[in-house]
Amino acid sequence: MATRAELLVIGGGLMGAATAWAASRRGLSVVLLEQFGPGHALGSSHGSSRIVRRGYEDALYTELTGRSFELWRELELDSGTSLLRMLGSVDFGTRPYAASVAARLAAAGVKHEILGADEAERRWPGMRFQGPVVHHAQGGTIDAASAVAAFMDGSVRRGAVVRHGTAVTSLERTEGGALAHLADGDTVLARHVVVAAGGWTAELLAGHVELPPLTVTQQDTFHFPRWDPASPAWPSVLHEQGAGIYHLAGGRDGGPADDRKIGEHYSGRKTTAANRDGVITPESRARVVDYVERWLPGLRATPRTETSCLFTFTPSEDFLLDRAGPFVVCSPCSGHGAKFAPLIGELTTGLVTGDGAVPERFRLAAHVPRVPGAR
Repeated sequence: MATRAELLVIGGGLMGAATAWAASRRGLSVVLLEQFGPGHALGSSHGSSRIVRRGYEDALYTELTGRSFELWRELELDSGTSLLRMLGSVDFGTRPYAASVAARLAAAGVKHEILGADEAERRWPGMRFQGPVVHHAQGGTIDAASAVAAFMDGSVRRGAVVRHGTAVTSLERTEGGALAHLADGDTVLARHVVVAAGGWTAELLAGHVELPPLTVTQQDTFHFPRWDPASPAWPSVLHEQGAGIYHLAGGRDGGPADDRKIGEHYSGRKTTAANRDGVITPESRARVVDYVERWLPGLRATPRTETSCLFTFTPSEDFLLDRAGPFVVCSPCSGHGAKFAPLIGELTTGLVTGDGAVPERFRLAAHVPRVPGAR
């Protein structure tokens, strides 16, 4: 006999776990299925450190960060776990980029300051800057792996069922919802199905929902030791240049010396979720080492550790959140979604219950204009 639930969530990364938490807080009966084990490193939500920030060039995302921070604090209270590490956030690069970020922060009422490169280098020894430097205190890092665990624990306390090591092989529509067929031979019958499967999204929804082209990439990241591990931690940094460099405190992944995590946003290699090889390319390593030598003299220019994760890009890099029949597509996040996880869970739950509002830019029709039936 099929397991029955009001809501089935497929995918136990940040977005799926956040959706289960939000839905269970509203009293829905929830089953969450994750194909791999707890804390696995095969998707987009593992590790101890992701950037959180208010600063964006885009007014919509700047606005949404406010509600997301409120929900992060609610999750910390709900779980009794410290997840945010508020070290501040810095943006720099071209003058127009810095001016745009500063303007969006000002419009959102976020306190910030604009520093010259020399002043920024005095404040944060060991880093080099160019042009105007925008700094705001409402930024830092989120512990992604601990956040997933906190979302899931909070869901289970409210009656949700979480099953790891449980892969969905296919979906089919039914008169009252959808039926999920599982690799172990079981089935789950649900009124609503949220697919929060990152790089596996297109495969699961093929034949059910017309999606925009989704590009899955393997992203390399590196942890570099600091020359002075006892020095104060730096803020999270986005440097608008080349492939888009970001760096941040490494958290647990950075070891006891809090090595610096560094990556390139736009240099990932195209792959599929099932076929990524996890191999770090010499070219990627060389580019990041060169960046460290040029811009970060406070770091040793040899990475101590290196790893990879998956990004799933929409063509516009906007999120994808919408409903089509019993299915809800939950946000291929284009590499910048972690900071919004609790908000995405809230928005997705609103799509399930029918009483929520989602920005039109995130709807299917904005990504695939010929799709009339999404709601």
